[in-house]
Amino acid sequence: MPRYPREELLAAFARYNEARDAASRTGDWNVWAAMFTEDARYVEHAYGEMQGRAAIRDWITKVMAPFPRMTFPQDWWVLDEERGAVVFQCQNQFPEPFQPDGTPFQFPNWTRLVYGGNGLWASEEDIYNPSRDAPRVFKAWLDAGGKLESREQVGMVHR
Repeated sequence: MPRYPREELLAAFARYNEARDAASRTGDWNVWAAMFTEDARYVEHAYGEMQGRAAIRDWITKVMAPFPRMTFPQDWWVLDEERGAVVFQCQNQFPEPFQPDGTPFQFPNWTRLVYGGNGLWASEEDIYNPSRDAPRVFKAWLDAGGKLESREQVGMVHR
């Protein structure tokens, strides 16, 4: 029997997506960081591992500072009720300017969220190849006229 009811997992996932979208609209990533438990674990294949909501908050607000309105539309998601997890693919999508055909500059990312109860997530792991995708897409966005809102505040640990 699942640890959490399906409806609770789906409601928490909907709130996670709402918080992510609100952060992209406002540029304030604190609202997204609040979706994690106090002791959450975050594994990010380019930036390393963060332990605890405070560390996640510190990291996300700094890593998103250059492009706080980047969006992360999901292509698909799967609910793993037995493990209280959601796995999805999203696009790391840069804001305007877009490509000449009108599509955004973006690269894919897979994420695994594990639920921690009370509407909060106990862990997240982002899985992608930063050496292959991010630099190429980021450079193309800059070449098209993309502008950073601040200097880079967090460097990648794994390239």
